[in-house]
Amino acid sequence: MDDVLHTDYLPVRTLVSAGKEYLYFSGTSYLGMARNEALQAYLQEGLSRYGSNYSSTRLSNVQLNIYAEAENYLAALTGAEAALTISSGFLAGQTVIRTLEGSAHFIYGPRTHPALWRRKTDSFDGSFTDWVQQLPEVVEKSKQEHIVILCNSLDPLLAVKYNFDWLQDLPVDKPITIIIDDSHGFGVTGKEGAGIYSEVKVPAGAELMVVTSMGKGLGIPAGLILGKEKTLANFRQSPFFGGGSPAIPAYLYAFLQAATIYPQARQQLLENIRLFQAQLTNPTLLHNIPNYPVFYTPQNQLCPFLYEKDMLISSFSYPSPQSSPITRIILNSLHTPDDLNKLAAAINAFAWNI
Repeated sequence: MDDVLHTDYLPVRTLVSAGKEYLYFSGTSYLGMARNEALQAYLQEGLSRYGSNYSSTRLSNVQLNIYAEAENYLAALTGAEAALTISSGFLAGQTVIRTLEGSAHFIYGPRTHPALWRRKTDSFDGSFTDWVQQLPEVVEKSKQEHIVILCNSLDPLLAVKYNFDWLQDLPVDKPITIIIDDSHGFGVTGKEGAGIYSEVKVPAGAELMVVTSMGKGLGIPAGLILGKEKTLANFRQSPFFGGGSPAIPAYLYAFLQAATIYPQARQQLLENIRLFQAQLTNPTLLHNIPNYPVFYTPQNQLCPFLYEKDMLISSFSYPSPQSSPITRIILNSLHTPDDLNKLAAAINAFAWNI
């Protein structure tokens, strides 16, 4: 199969390359919002009202009300004291990290999203469970007063959801900030798609912050920081916030108008997941988080097998080009029952021959 397929159109349910159409089971538009016609209609309204971009700063003497409206809504949705939007999930993470940098001992979990890195050496590939078991001792032995712990809410590559009960085992004699990247959960997981913020219980004296992209589940090109009002007020003074581009207001307008669309898309995604799983004759071939649309398999030959049947799934080397591929099937809300029937039948045929 070709290593790279080129296309002139954004794939969501199907991909067309060199005149050939493939069923597409990859990407991160979990709710299909990148191609949701109702959301696109609201976006057109937003573009008429706010234009294609806001090239000013959130610190200017002219303030667009849409930012406060969106941030108040997001805070209420997630249960956070406050919410702060910015142009991307990556910039949201960097705003947090660069503001806190130099004031604490940073402790990174395995495969933490690059948005939270200070430098490349912050990244490492390892066992999340082993890392958690070592944390209390690492925190206890740290000579710095303030501890910052950084990790993801889940592993979207191996389809593993993390449990955060271990936070209760951390020492309580030091101020601890927990920063979680929820980019692959927000919009899809949690109550009403609100992600992980309200699910994480932090010990007394600790502070929780969640950083996330709104682009994956929600289809909105923006980043989001959730946390305490006092902390986010400090981030508003950061040059990364003032000097960085704001979220495009037309998209925030569309997001607020689409409040009834997202639950429908999540329900459709859940139905698609259940329909697909119900048809698998060997479900142990795939590993997934319950009610989450990513299915990991160690059987890398599944990718070329499905490619020959005009189906494209996710398979790429990680963490380096020399690493073995990580192979996944990713469903979204736009897949039809016929799409899922074809996929399940092909996987069953593959499983029969291994």
